[in-house]
Amino acid sequence: MRFILNKMKNEKKKNNVISFPSQLSTGEREVEAILFAAVEPLEIETIEDRISKKVDVKKILKKLEDIYKNRGINLVCISNKWSFRTASNLSSLMSKQKTVEKKLSKAAIETLSIIVYHQPVTRAEIEEIRGVAFGTNTLDILMELNWVKPMGRKEIPGKPIQYGTTEDFLSHFNLQKLSDLPTVDELGSAGLIDSSTIDSSIFGTGKFYKEKQDEKKENIYSNIDEMLNSTLNDDTKD
Repeated sequence: MRFILNKMKNEKKKNNVISFPSQLSTGEREVEAILFAAVEPLEIETIEDRISKKVDVKKILKKLEDIYKNRGINLVCISNKWSFRTASNLSSLMSKQKTVEKKLSKAAIETLSIIVYHQPVTRAEIEEIRGVAFGTNTLDILMELNWVKPMGRKEIPGKPIQYGTTEDFLSHFNLQKLSDLPTVDELGSAGLIDSSTIDSSIFGTGKFYKEKQDEKKENIYSNIDEMLNSTLNDDTKD
């Protein structure tokens, strides 16, 4: 019994020794170091010019290729140039996803507020309600977030594009449907607007744009901006 255990122990030691790669020669270590430090793949001639003594670089490369074939990095040859690369089956570990917080501009928030309550609405109508023109990229930002999308053209001369909100907008603000948006009374109760001076017909769902605005306009959208900003800030903290 003791003989069998000693034999198994000796075989285990032997197998452990065999499993380790053989020690690299000076020339092999130099080739390995040159490839590791290189910022781009190298040709055999380039490696030969950099090592301290003449050796069979091609043979060394084949040996290193075999040594590294099952490791986290592999030695590969592409178009007769050699380089170390991450093992192909581990490449996914090298990708990094990073969430970048972006704050919407005041113009973007105001534009979104108007689209939310006046949709479908054209660019000209948005500018008339805001009382100021805005850059083209304002709508682009909202469409990039997939909160706003084109909703056909208005049947008037020039047939301008109309814009409305998307399902992603509802999902982001945790709304089941547009009718879940706060009404003028609810905004008034929350202290966001003075409901006594606001026409309630501009809130809710459907098309709310009014062709003629009163001469005296109150910026109700700044209050809605605060509500949207608050929701955005809460979302980025989650």
